[in-house]
Amino acid sequence: MGRVIVSKLAADGFDVAVAYVGDTDPADATVKEIETHGRRGAAFEADVADEAAVSALFDAVEDHFDHLDVVVHTAGINRPATLADLDLADFDAIHRVNVRGTFVVNQQAGRRVREGGSIVNISSTVVRQSLPALSVYTASKATVDVVTRILAKELRGRDITVNAVAPGPTATEAFLDSTPAEEQKQLAAGPPLGRLGRPDDIAGVVSFLVGPAGRWINGQVVYANGGVA
Repeated sequence: MGRVIVSKLAADGFDVAVAYVGDTDPADATVKEIETHGRRGAAFEADVADEAAVSALFDAVEDHFDHLDVVVHTAGINRPATLADLDLADFDAIHRVNVRGTFVVNQQAGRRVREGGSIVNISSTVVRQSLPALSVYTASKATVDVVTRILAKELRGRDITVNAVAPGPTATEAFLDSTPAEEQKQLAAGPPLGRLGRPDDIAGVVSFLVGPAGRWINGQVVYANGGVA
């Protein structure tokens, strides 16, 4: 999903920095895709939950591109388990990336995005579905929603919008690789539109929120899920 969002923003005319952790190949490939749109791209490694690493990441982006207009925060992990069977090590891992990572990235974004810019977090439709085996993930994404709404208010007077996009089941590579075919079929039947979301569906919403047509949308969680209740 992150790669498709990056490509869409590059097509919209943005130069784009890609943050990654671990394997450099996908990040390098994403930078090459940015360049096919005639825009500048760069990749920087950072653990989103490490405040020093994220501060250095933002320094590097500002040094490379001179300024920062938009931050899109997509990092998140999920380890499904019922509450009774939950391994608290998984709780800590999810909390570290999804909650602490959101606070750390949004803190730097709130300090550094310049006037007229935008911050977009990625939440999830599961926040209002209360699905079994997703208590920790759902709680972490509910935190994303709250942080988004509060930061929008805290940035009053700076002309910076802060919103979240809450996808439903989306056919990313990770989703398709980890979800059995029968479950994919069931999830695709959920939306009235009769299919899974596609990464470009989500990228289009992000593009709208950070573009001129989305300037009056602020402090909102936009559900992009094809009509799932």
